[in-house]
Amino acid sequence: MDNTFANKSIHCTVSQCKHNNTSENYCSLDSIKVGTHEPNPTVPKCTDCESFVVKSSCC
Repeated sequence: MDNTFANKSIHCTVSQCKHNNTSENYCSLDSIKVGTHEPNPTVPKCTDCESFVVKSSCC
């Protein structure tokens, strides 16, 4: 996946993600999937970007 594209509709600052365009802080995907790990999410921290893929050079 080429992360040089910056989708201006998806702002992202997670530099550890394979899809992050770090030079512009946008996602390089056309769309993302958002999910939750809570039975009744009520605040933003209850949600997850399910499109996240860790960079191979990370961690």
